Amino acid sequence: MIAADEVTDIAVREVRQSDLPAIQRIYAHHVLHGLGSFEEQPPDVATLLARFSTLWERGLPSLVADCRGQVRGYAYAGPFRPRSAYRHTVEDSVYVDPAVARCGVGRSLLGALVVRCTALGFRQMIAVIGDSDNTASIRLHTALGFRHAGIIHGVGFKHGRWVDVVLMQRALGEGGGSLPTAGEPP
Repeated sequence: MIAADEVTDIAVREVRQSDLPAIQRIYAHHVLHGLGSFEEQPPDVATLLARFSTLWERGLPSLVADCRGQVRGYAYAGPFRPRSAYRHTVEDSVYVDPAVARCGVGRSLLGALVVRCTALGFRQMIAVIGDSDNTASIRLHTALGFRHAGIIHGVGFKHGRWVDVVLMQRALGEGGGSLPTAGEPP
């Protein structure tokens, strides 16, 4: 572990294709050792490139936390659901290098993601958090204005046990307080 005061100069920037090996390493750790993702086998860099390319083609933000030239975490917004009525809502994903957990990387990434999605005209952001015991993610989202929206009990089976999903929600901009405008995402 790296002490919080050693993680300085966190620069949040757009993901580049050259970041994908570091992203793959971070994500592989969470897939293999955690419950934040319900994938059970880590995808390779080529698979991640295809996933990020889909986000880039749709104009959705994908960000990395660059700390002194090293990718220490990443976040992105993806479609919440595929049907057109959900087009104003995104789902966030945030993954942090375990070496810098609780050092502000996740907060920097999620905060920047909220700002970018709001600027793009999205109205709601949904967090689908694997494991109701994932207090770090729940606290992070709460600190950035998300509210608890529900728990889906025992819907994933990973690491030999049933796992809940915690749903959290945050309004972006006016949220559902007004009708969408022409300048918002299609």
